[in-house]
Amino acid sequence: MDRRRRRPAEELAGLFRGSVFLAGFLLASLAGAGAVAALGDAPIRGMLWVARTADPARALGSVPSECLKVPADPVLAAKVEVGRAAFRTAVLLGGQAGRAGINCETCHRNGRTNPDFLFPGVSGAPGTADVTNSLFSTHRGNGIDDPKPIPDLAAPKSKLKISQDPAEKKLEPFIHGLITEEFDGPEPTPAVLEGLAAYVRALDPTACPARARQPLGVGLLMADARRAMRAAHVEAASGNAATAVVMVASARSRLGLIDERYAAPVLARDRAALREADQRLAEAQSALREHRADATQLLKAWLARSGPLEVELKAGEKASLFSPALLSQAVRRRLPG
Repeated sequence: MDRRRRRPAEELAGLFRGSVFLAGFLLASLAGAGAVAALGDAPIRGMLWVARTADPARALGSVPSECLKVPADPVLAAKVEVGRAAFRTAVLLGGQAGRAGINCETCHRNGRTNPDFLFPGVSGAPGTADVTNSLFSTHRGNGIDDPKPIPDLAAPKSKLKISQDPAEKKLEPFIHGLITEEFDGPEPTPAVLEGLAAYVRALDPTACPARARQPLGVGLLMADARRAMRAAHVEAASGNAATAVVMVASARSRLGLIDERYAAPVLARDRAALREADQRLAEAQSALREHRADATQLLKAWLARSGPLEVELKAGEKASLFSPALLSQAVRRRLPG
């Protein structure tokens, strides 16, 4: 069998059908005491690929500010939103990376870099990754331990490896190779590939906010989820159901990042609300795959309910692992080494 055979775009819907649990980022399995058992000694999955010497308040409690210059052209701006959402979901990648819940943003936090990334067997020093490691790729594994620094995608374009000039058309095939060969991922839909290229091109050092980092909390993740759902609505309305499914998966992954930090017994009501919201997203995905007439209405209904959900979740934020003090305690409880 030719292991390099690519799965065609029309098979994406079937692939995502089997990846709903991953897209939901463990929402169904991390309830209560089962959370720690499911992730070993790490109640937050991201702890598994963060250097133990890292400052938890920085590495797990904040993210670099996004340097995104949204295009004035509404068509191009819509493509950027598709790429931004796809950038933040593990269903984009395949193999071990996808199963581990890794997405583009794992290494490129908010499109930037990640100086604290340390994946066993793949990284050298913190902030590096060996992208030709056979753990992630059956195509590009070269048997050589050669981790490289993770680049900041918002660096000046002249310092980046691949030209981002749209006229040269080098970025799209490069991203395609990253997905399908470097990470053994499925063939992306044309809209997802175009969107990822548009998003990367829109990352611009001149658009960096004055504040270098921002706290990671419910508000930020819910804002991401809403942006992904708006992109899903646009794609669904355009008849691009397969791409809309990816957008919904991105929203589900953001809910999952909230859910894993809400494991305290006192937050049981919040977890229930998160699971209900995730179930509605799963229903929307089913409607999209089945090309049902109510798909776009389900997307709109979820968006309408997202505001009250965020208010409810924020009320319990101080008792969750978004709290810097509780987060530090959780990190200290990890196994030594």
